[in-house]
Amino acid sequence: MEITQDTRVSDILKEYGDIADVMEIFGVKRVGGYSLRKLLTKVITVKWAARVHRVPVDKFLLQVQQAVKTKAGA
Repeated sequence: MEITQDTRVSDILKEYGDIADVMEIFGVKRVGGYSLRKLLTKVITVKWAARVHRVPVDKFLLQVQQAVKTKAGA
């Protein structure tokens, strides 16, 4: 799966599972409770997640891609 700035977070989670633990290594904290995260992931894209976490989208995209690689290698 190619991950771009327009990829929905829910699609990433569906493909790779929960990468929240890995993303925390990069300084991206979990958002709210489980039900809030579940709702947000359905509508939020990588681009919007970057804005929420105040990270430049290109840097955030690299972080997500690295998190996926790390998770897949674990």
